[in-house]
Amino acid sequence: MPAPDGEPGRTGIPGVASARMPRHIAMIMDGNGRWAESRGLSRSEGHIAGAKTVRRVMNACRPLGIEYLTLYSFSAENWSRPKDEIDALMELCVLYCRSERESLLEERVRVRVIGDREGLPSEVRSALEELERVTAGESGSTLVLAINYAGRAEIVRAARRLVGDIASGAIGPDQIDADAIAARLDTAGIPDPDLLVRTAGEMRVSNFLLWQISYAEIHVTRTLWPDFGENDLHAAIRDYACRQRKFGGLPDAADSSVQPPC
Repeated sequence: MPAPDGEPGRTGIPGVASARMPRHIAMIMDGNGRWAESRGLSRSEGHIAGAKTVRRVMNACRPLGIEYLTLYSFSAENWSRPKDEIDALMELCVLYCRSERESLLEERVRVRVIGDREGLPSEVRSALEELERVTAGESGSTLVLAINYAGRAEIVRAARRLVGDIASGAIGPDQIDADAIAARLDTAGIPDPDLLVRTAGEMRVSNFLLWQISYAEIHVTRTLWPDFGENDLHAAIRDYACRQRKFGGLPDAADSSVQPPC
């Protein structure tokens, strides 16, 4: 990725070196309903505004070289919401798959879907699987959509796959380790998030990527998702770049790439 003004090792964010950039950002997109209610709009209109933010965030990530962007689009717990809101969300998902297809292909974005697809309406499942299929050969960034997703349920699915593989003799019990479990998660083959961003000020992870965010840096902003923009993304990345990631150990004092700049 070219550095601005020819300055080596720099990104499009002032003061952040390329070595300090996250490779994978995961986002809990919260606040659509509150945004709508504060404007006298329906919650469904808030979700429509939130969908526009997805495109804005993707446009902001692209020049920064972010390789993976994971979005918590619909949680397994969201089925408890009013039926009209759920119906609107499902319709919005289908519309997104259709309206964004050409842009995603032009930008060489590969789409991955994680979550329990069998629990989705057939039209939604078909639209998501078609989007995955047509973008499967793209080699640019990866957009991961977490739909009908729950972190605990994902770990249960991985455990069941592991038990099945042991029963079939594919692996032995002594081969069970963290890598074996990770290989059976919905996110198999995707690196763990470096940075988890949550909007709307809530201080919880809401059953999202429980295994994968073990060492992610967490950034919480009070900005509601429909208002989230490039400046908010840059603020989250600057916050991340100022953290010292030690993964339980001590940093090498001689390695400047791991030293926070602020």
